[in-house]
Amino acid sequence: MTVRQSTVDAVIIGGGFYGSSIAIYLVKTRGLRRVILLEREPWLLTRASYNNQARVHSGYHYPRSFTTAFRSRVNLPRFVRDWPQAIKQDFVKLYAIARRNSKVTAKQFERFCHQIGAELKPAKAELKQLFEPRLIEDVFLVEEYAFDSTRLAEWAVRELKYAGVDVRFSTRATAIFRSEADNNLTVAIQPESGGASSITCKYVFNCTYSGLNQFSGDFPRTQTELKQEVTEIALMQVPEVLKELGITVMDGPFFSMMPFPARGLHTLSHVRYTPHFCWKDEPGIDPYKKLDEYDQATRVDRMVRDAGRYLPAIRNAKYIASLFEVKTVLVKNEGDDGRPILFEKHEKLPGCYSVLGGKIDNIYDILEKLETEEFKSSLE
Repeated sequence: MTVRQSTVDAVIIGGGFYGSSIAIYLVKTRGLRRVILLEREPWLLTRASYNNQARVHSGYHYPRSFTTAFRSRVNLPRFVRDWPQAIKQDFVKLYAIARRNSKVTAKQFERFCHQIGAELKPAKAELKQLFEPRLIEDVFLVEEYAFDSTRLAEWAVRELKYAGVDVRFSTRATAIFRSEADNNLTVAIQPESGGASSITCKYVFNCTYSGLNQFSGDFPRTQTELKQEVTEIALMQVPEVLKELGITVMDGPFFSMMPFPARGLHTLSHVRYTPHFCWKDEPGIDPYKKLDEYDQATRVDRMVRDAGRYLPAIRNAKYIASLFEVKTVLVKNEGDDGRPILFEKHEKLPGCYSVLGGKIDNIYDILEKLETEEFKSSLE
């Protein structure tokens, strides 16, 4: 039996960092009064917002995409200002440039950092000694941070409650329809406890990350082509000499090792071994089902073996667990590794927006887009 209810202002689908932030923004900044947030998991920020490197980018990672690098550089201080409780700064962050197979040289990397205004210093001799000099051209000290997604979740819970947002956990949105009679939208939902229902609203924000194109009804899918990857990030207990460090070897088929504040461990990711398999995103191919059906056998041995050639001390790290997740990327940016936002207004479904960001600091790019949109409460 389908149960309908009165019209609300907005439905946000997806309770990750983006969905939660947008819901709070719509109430606190744009004056919408009745907002519902749907999350398929039993808590907020438990999927892609948690299962990642936990890196607050400062631009260094993107020498082949100036726009992404520059936006990261601009957004970093804003993010640190707005979520200081979630930021981990007390570690030394190093970027090392490989001698072979890197797409940038040390000189090119220095020049790039100067262009985006990113701070860069030569690493001290004792830090350089951690690396294999025959494979590493140079090592730099940079300004980059990590974030604790559990602290961000605490913030989201508190602010959503204060804003009066109706948060519904363990609830999936299955379809989005357009009403020709009143120009409203209808979201069909399926709570885990059973009993289909629907919500009528003026606006829908599709913030489902890997699930952007998994709705039936009148939803037209995104115009931007997407690629899905099942990825593995290993959680490691690193040896004492690496505990206060975050390390990235650039720029090509190399690796990163970053503090993971939510567990008090380090992540280890590898450009070659972190992606397990990929496919072109299509309606009807449920990425979460593909992830659940995958055997999720770890590749950490291969990650450590290769990373150990450049950073010998990592061979003494202890493997704890792996974070497997579906990563969604824009096909058009595969070549330059850029991470722009996806922000689509669906012309065939007015009032419906699809939103995706490749990095947590992209939230400011999303909010700037929303600032240009006109929103009216159904109570006006």
